[in-house]
Amino acid sequence: MASKEHYHTHFEEGGFYHIYNRTIDSKPMFKNEGNYLFFLQKFDKYLSEVLDVYVYCLLDNHFHFLVRIKDGCDLTSFKIKHQLPENVSAHEMISKQLRIFFQSYALAFNKQQNRIGTLFQRPFKRVWIDNMDYFTTLIYYIHSNPQKHNLASDFRLWKWSSYHALISSKTTKIKRKEVMDWFGDVHQFIVFHNSGKFLINTTFALED
Repeated sequence: MASKEHYHTHFEEGGFYHIYNRTIDSKPMFKNEGNYLFFLQKFDKYLSEVLDVYVYCLLDNHFHFLVRIKDGCDLTSFKIKHQLPENVSAHEMISKQLRIFFQSYALAFNKQQNRIGTLFQRPFKRVWIDNMDYFTTLIYYIHSNPQKHNLASDFRLWKWSSYHALISSKTTKIKRKEVMDWFGDVHQFIVFHNSGKFLINTTFALED
């Protein structure tokens, strides 16, 4: 069960957060490959101006993102572009963009699946990452979720996570350099994921 603070954590400029949520009825939010692609496209459209994605994973009925909230001139530019009041907070901007994103995906998914009603649980969950050990372990936790939920025999084979984008040399909006610098290099990143010895404990007793 998610802790109460995971529903009320405020977003701060420059902060790292674990954002996660699931469908209201625990049924799949992705029915085909196009749904996964559409979800990522909408996430990029509505949120890439206000946050950076470090790690993500899309499952059948829920998702996880490890993000950093942008700050300084990036958020100022967003305010100017969208004609927002100068005193609007980072929390207000991020929360609004996430609501728009959830609504956009839900409307399209409902129309495609001949479905009505709310798709996502409310409010969405978010955890402020204030501990670097937690940050490190969270990267593995997010990537390993498909195996945890028996969606893949090996999480490294799961298509809908950032794992392959991070070890690839292909162009990506994922903050690959920052993640690799954190581990040292791609070899150490892979070794870390292969070892599995930094595994899940009560820190990750999340409602996912």
